[in-house]
Amino acid sequence: MSNLPLRFALRYLFARKSHNVINIISGISVAGMAIGTAALVIILSVFNGFNQLVSDSLGDAQPDLVVKPTAGKAFVPDSTTFAWVYDQDIVFNMSSVIEEQAFISFDGKQSLARVKGVDSVFEEESPIRNHITDGVFTLHQGTRPKAVVGSALAWSLDISPRFVAPLEIWYPDREGTVSLSNPMNSLRSKKVTVAGLFAINAELDAELVLIPIETMRELLDYENEVSAVEIRLKEGTSEKVSGQLVRELEKRLGPDFQVLDRYRQNEALYKMMRYEKLAIYMILIFIVIIIALNIFSSLTMLIIEKRGDIGTLHSLGAPESMTRRIFLLEGWLISLLGLVIGLILGVACVLLQQRFGFIQMPGNYIISSYPVILKASDIIWTAVGVALVGYLIALLPSLLKTTDNP
Repeated sequence: MSNLPLRFALRYLFARKSHNVINIISGISVAGMAIGTAALVIILSVFNGFNQLVSDSLGDAQPDLVVKPTAGKAFVPDSTTFAWVYDQDIVFNMSSVIEEQAFISFDGKQSLARVKGVDSVFEEESPIRNHITDGVFTLHQGTRPKAVVGSALAWSLDISPRFVAPLEIWYPDREGTVSLSNPMNSLRSKKVTVAGLFAINAELDAELVLIPIETMRELLDYENEVSAVEIRLKEGTSEKVSGQLVRELEKRLGPDFQVLDRYRQNEALYKMMRYEKLAIYMILIFIVIIIALNIFSSLTMLIIEKRGDIGTLHSLGAPESMTRRIFLLEGWLISLLGLVIGLILGVACVLLQQRFGFIQMPGNYIISSYPVILKASDIIWTAVGVALVGYLIALLPSLLKTTDNP
């Protein structure tokens, strides 16, 4: 008896109706739900692809972990904890850096920049060398210091590695006094020649300058201090393992230091991407709700057509709740059929785009086709969302009075 409403619903779903318009509306409902479901899977996968591009570009410019002092700008990395970290199997390399906002000038043009002094490990193994657009990635030419500059910053100052003019970096003298008559006497300066330009993302390209760490120490009048220790983990290290390393580092270093993973280094960016994805999901679900209103029309007309069957069932003793459940299941089966078809179409389109890249990116980008990444969580949330919408829409007409009025 409990399966009887489902059997009636399946029969009504696949049997031809006496009024052809009901078949047409039902077909439109299935097709609409399938298109809406496929659109959810495809668009969320495209969003995942672009998010991964952003994360990869940040990964080339930023380390997996950064150790910074909780208070102050600089510290001397003489703790035995740093030696312990370096010996861990998952650690690829460690480098010391000094980073400060400084004033730069080139051939009469000036700007503020984020100047970062890096050690030999960074120079030899940084992935930034894969993003050089002009010149070479090197910070030394014999004993002479060189610089690598973001392409947007270089463009604004007309910097080119082919020019012989030096790049001047200015920073306030920590030990000196401010001269009101000649403020430039209160600044320390260093000259470097530009070896190359890089392009990673808009923010870094517009502000970052890389120079040797010893040059940066001379500019800031440091001895052995650093502003941060950057740690890169071996490729394929899971978030769980890296999280365990972060917790152990925090425990060993104590409250005087903070350990920042990729998320904490770019917390605002990752939150924004998460909210954007949620907004896209909600907008597409709203579109699915509009499409699902066809189910309401189809069920309403089907209830009118099946008044005779409903009367017969009631005469045989079937309760009102049973007839309502028949049409609830009928409407839900329409949405579930569209859901299954849509999931198959959406997953197939994403996999084909991953494999063959049919849809090309317009313009000149670092990738030729739209990036897509299929995630099981997106498929699950799509299925849950569409199934819930279909159930609620099917519930409305099934609540109408299905008994015949005398």
